[in-house]
Amino acid sequence: NAKGERWELQLKGAGPTPYSRTADGRAVLRSSVREYLCSEAMFHLGVPTTRALSLVLTGDDVVRDMFYDGNAKPEPGAVVCRVAPSFIRFGNFELPASRGDVETLRKLLDYTISRDFPAIASKHQGKESYLELLREVCRTTALMTAHWMRVGYVHGVMNTDNMSILGLTIDYGPYGWVDNYDPEWTPNTTDGMRGRYKFGNQPGVAFWNLVRLANALYPVVEDVEPLQGVLVEFETAMTKHMSEMHRQKLGLAEWRGEEDEGLYAELCKCMEKQETDMTILFRKLGDLPVKTGGKDEGALLDMLQDAFYKPLKEPAEAEWKSWLSKYAKRVKEDDASDAERKEVMNKANPKYVLRNFIAQQAIDAAADGDFSLVEEVLEVMRRPYDEQSKDMEAKYFIKRPDWAKSKPGCSALSCSS
Repeated sequence: NAKGERWELQLKGAGPTPYSRTADGRAVLRSSVREYLCSEAMFHLGVPTTRALSLVLTGDDVVRDMFYDGNAKPEPGAVVCRVAPSFIRFGNFELPASRGDVETLRKLLDYTISRDFPAIASKHQGKESYLELLREVCRTTALMTAHWMRVGYVHGVMNTDNMSILGLTIDYGPYGWVDNYDPEWTPNTTDGMRGRYKFGNQPGVAFWNLVRLANALYPVVEDVEPLQGVLVEFETAMTKHMSEMHRQKLGLAEWRGEEDEGLYAELCKCMEKQETDMTILFRKLGDLPVKTGGKDEGALLDMLQDAFYKPLKEPAEAEWKSWLSKYAKRVKEDDASDAERKEVMNKANPKYVLRNFIAQQAIDAAADGDFSLVEEVLEVMRRPYDEQSKDMEAKYFIKRPDWAKSKPGCSALSCSS
């Protein structure tokens, strides 16, 4: 483009390509709206991601079995044009490596480095360039995954074919957003039994995928030790990013290591036990007048009631008061005022995220020919950290409704497109 940037355009749902296997290459409106909205929502949340350029109907019906239960039916077809500097994935390197095709593997690596990683290409050659590539991918993957954990995003199908070499969120399939905080939750129906891709597992699965990438590079590096040394850097980067994001989410001026990590972990336990809305809780936490309000733990807890899915009872109430007492004590040790703390927190804790039921309401309206809700949701998600109108707040800054607990598309999703 005019800035000298390189962008790839990719059509999802346009039909078979030379690389298709046995499927028809089509996509339905349901999955296309989800990809379109979420890729843009993630961008405005500050999460590394591919972008969506357009969404169009094809005018054709596409037959899909949404839950793979034998109930296939025709749905409106659609095509999303998605955009990224590169769509190369970890799996692209695994394929030639698995076939023992070292020549093709080396060609792909050299091409990828020269095109997408010019800084590496200008300083390193051969094996060193491959190790530097792995190091950069570890760094960007750690940052991306930490952002997922910060905003409550669950990818749903983190296989190596869905991991971008640039550390971008890619392939929006059975993703979901954490409503009530639950590290065991996965939105993917096909992952329900194993829970491999559940919210709390995402950093571990990201590392597992990087190990698979390192294994794919071994035929050209020919030495295990330097590959292992680079992989260790992922864990270091992941810890660094998570600590910084936890600091911001709690509004602390500095991170005191184990002391503050314990405070954050205790909050997570409280949220999980009480069925607490993650997004609302952290946003409300920034409103607490810890230094200036003269409120005790009970009064502070009253200000968080909107985040709970059920009334507080003992011993949960006592546990929350205990945590708030520790949090207030810790906050008072910082020099920042309540207003300054809130400003930091509101930049890390979004008010609006693309909850599953919000996306599904937009999909249902679009299926009836009304795209106004898709456009409205998109506009709200373009300013996820801002205070918006009372009407938008009443519609989108709310807990998951009871009806959404069992509605398809809200509580459970599949890879079906």
